[in-house]
Amino acid sequence: MKVTADTGKCVSSGQCVLTAPDVFDQREEDGLVVVIDAEPPPAQHALVRESELQCPVAAIRLLDA
Repeated sequence: MKVTADTGKCVSSGQCVLTAPDVFDQREEDGLVVVIDAEPPPAQHALVRESELQCPVAAIRLLDA
């Protein structure tokens, strides 16, 4: 799985960080999403998929490898 995030769409809701804090963070200056692990281990995949679903603006994209 590869994870990307579109900061142009992000509205700083933080749902991704709350759901998968080992994969996502937010920039301090504006709260926009930061992907801290673009290729998370399989143990994180369910949480990352949930983050994608929880994002209110569909800024998170997943590619299955």
